[in-house]
Amino acid sequence: MGSWRLIIAQSIVLAVWVLLNVVAWIDHWDPYPFILMNLALSFQAAYAAPFIMISQNRQAERDRHQADEDFRTNVEAEQRIEDLQKHLASIEVDKLNRIIELLESPFHPPVATHRDRSELSRYVQT
Repeated sequence: MGSWRLIIAQSIVLAVWVLLNVVAWIDHWDPYPFILMNLALSFQAAYAAPFIMISQNRQAERDRHQADEDFRTNVEAEQRIEDLQKHLASIEVDKLNRIIELLESPFHPPVATHRDRSELSRYVQT
């Protein structure tokens, strides 16, 4: 039910039904307004309705399950983001504390590196 193949087949059957009953040379088994055809279509609709409802209920259950999974994933991602924000905040506080310590400590000239010493010795020798 619900496939294009079924819809096309049913449309062909209905078109042939109407055509045979309108142009019938021998006998009209269901003359216009096609009461028998309407009865058959009503029966088909009544028969198909429970299957459609069952299918919709199953799809709704799958959608609810997917929504629950999405919610759990979002909660977990939110928790990870909060943990990362806390960690970054602690790093920032540690760096700021280190900067404050350096600013408050008495000035100590930086230690010259090997490259700095070689450059200085060049200037001193000349």
